[in-house]
Amino acid sequence: MRAITMSDEQQRAAGWLKWTIYPKSTALIAVAMCLLASLAHAANLYAVAYERNVAVSMRDGVTLRADIYRPKTEGKFPVLLQRTPYDKNSGAEFGVRAAAQGYVVVFEDVRGRYASEGDWYPFTNESRDGYDTVEWAAALPYSSGKVGMFGGSYVGATQMLAAIARPPHLAGICPVVTGSNYHDNWTYQGGAFEQWFNESWTSLALVPDTFHRAAKKHTDVPNGTRTLPLADYPLFDLHALYSESASTSSLAPYFLDWLDHPNYDDYWKRISIEDHFSDITVPALHIAAWYDIFLGGSLRNYLGIKEHGGSEEARHGQRLLVTVGGHAGIGPKIGALDFGEAAKFDGDDATLRWYDYLFKGAQNEFASGKPVSIFVLGRNQWRQEDEWPLARTRNTRYFLHSTGTATGVTRVAQGALSLVAPTAEKPDQYVYDPGDPAPTIGGPLCCSALPTGIGPQDQRPAEARSDVLVYTTPKFATDTEVTGPVSLELYVSSSAVDTDFTGMLVDVWPNGFAQNLTSGILRLRYRDSRETPELAIPGKTYHITLDLWATSNVFLAGHKLRLEVSSSNFPRFDRNLNTGEVQAHSTRVVKAKNVIYHDSTHPSALIVPLVR
Repeated sequence: MRAITMSDEQQRAAGWLKWTIYPKSTALIAVAMCLLASLAHAANLYAVAYERNVAVSMRDGVTLRADIYRPKTEGKFPVLLQRTPYDKNSGAEFGVRAAAQGYVVVFEDVRGRYASEGDWYPFTNESRDGYDTVEWAAALPYSSGKVGMFGGSYVGATQMLAAIARPPHLAGICPVVTGSNYHDNWTYQGGAFEQWFNESWTSLALVPDTFHRAAKKHTDVPNGTRTLPLADYPLFDLHALYSESASTSSLAPYFLDWLDHPNYDDYWKRISIEDHFSDITVPALHIAAWYDIFLGGSLRNYLGIKEHGGSEEARHGQRLLVTVGGHAGIGPKIGALDFGEAAKFDGDDATLRWYDYLFKGAQNEFASGKPVSIFVLGRNQWRQEDEWPLARTRNTRYFLHSTGTATGVTRVAQGALSLVAPTAEKPDQYVYDPGDPAPTIGGPLCCSALPTGIGPQDQRPAEARSDVLVYTTPKFATDTEVTGPVSLELYVSSSAVDTDFTGMLVDVWPNGFAQNLTSGILRLRYRDSRETPELAIPGKTYHITLDLWATSNVFLAGHKLRLEVSSSNFPRFDRNLNTGEVQAHSTRVVKAKNVIYHDSTHPSALIVPLVR
């Protein structure tokens, strides 16, 4: 049969399946298959067969469990594989949709999660288990032998870590909003701990299943029956499960390991994707997003494999698609802004179209010769490009200027950005107090929003603080586009032996709304190396560079470009306590007087790629 796109009616039915199939109810799944069978007959799609909790044996004897959706007909079909820590039962909608269009779809719980055996520990088993699962999937009797992987966030990590192991039958990947290095741009950024993400991901997404599995092991009904009075019957042995003081070490030991490895050491290097780009030999569609917490990693993965991939097929087979939102939300409304109808994005559809091109030879947008598609903020339109970064951009320095009055705490900030280099100017300074840090207002967050929001939000409350410096251009007379990597070069000093410096690129609207675009942070001890930190000498001037990742934004006529500089962005990042002690085990705090220099010998500047 010929595979065709689902109608609106069929997609609504598939959405119904997502919300109504109870994970352990085979009866309801059977009913759903009957519904899909009638839809398939009406639309000339394949009917769908379903297998649940199929055993997949790993090389060390551990059994993982997978659900399989496949065309209910004779023949062999390419396999789409997702390995997830978030419960394979959530894959019903995509599984049915893709199987009806001629794919075998496999959803597998990774080691130690939900239906799979073993002990859960992030990242460490994904290369071996991914290799074994790909080869198992390729050998299924209805498999064509080609396996493609797909999915986002940690599910992107399961793809990347499998790809560096080079399973022979892996023929493509589709990593969505994921990292390239699980130290920098996942657990840490610029040496600062990604506190909100690490704590919310662990508590909300990872630990509940671990707790459930542990509780089942410590439910002892026979011994509980001896308890008197009956009202004291223990549901399970809490003392055997964990003590309150040791709950993190019992349920999430990896979280403590992350804290105990703040430097880029062998703990991180053995699971780094960036150090193994040359081991990846397959084409990939990288789906990134403005305002996503892993934007930097997604862009690095695209460029890294394109430049260093281990085969011609890999180097020439990379595609990049940058939408808006990612972990910050699904468009068109993200945070405080509505990016319009064009911002609506169907990740499932993009995945299927990628594999239609890669595995079935479809002549769709991925065959167009334009490897890059980006959503341009400001104009809120899609645009295809020949490369990333764009060859036609001009890296432009906007120099920092002020008379020492770049803080807006008592009046409108006097800091300015200009294409003219500074001469003799008084530096700006502020006191950074870890007890009263500058707050996170929106931005790239996961795995839940802060009370101050997520994604694009008005930054004016932060700009009113005495510890936030604000530098702004005049109004643009014409539309001005910034697309590509953004960085910030600062000349700084501190009264402390260690402190942080943050930077944020902002689009200021005519009504004053200060829209955050992209941001970054640098812990001063990591100014020269993520591997070998070195404390600062109080009062000494240092030249540092902050990676603000990237954006694509048109500053419309009447808008202004703004830079915010501070020393905290809490709780997105942990507070630097300014003592130079081990952050994870310290409680002592000191205030720091931090200075930003901008004169002829210290020309601090924001560097943005202007599109010609």
